[in-house]
Amino acid sequence: MVQNLPVKKFRIGNIDSAIWENKKKMNGNEIVYRTVSISRSFRKKDEDIWRSEVINNIRRNDISKMMAILRKVEDYLYFEAGKEEKEESGDDE
Repeated sequence: MVQNLPVKKFRIGNIDSAIWENKKKMNGNEIVYRTVSISRSFRKKDEDIWRSEVINNIRRNDISKMMAILRKVEDYLYFEAGKEEKEESGDDE
């Protein structure tokens, strides 16, 4: 079984993001697009197990971490991912 792994991850404290590459057929062609997930890691007081949850509710202390991570994600998607696509296709421009 092939496991879908993120193409890039960023982490600040207990907040992390993952960039996922997705493919779908559209008009007979396969297109590639990326999505981003943001999650928070935590450990319950009575357990010694780390857990992760997709962030639905933002805490005040998470805002600056999320903003910093989203800037990194944006930079990657606009600059690095585009460069990788050009290298894969052999496009020089």
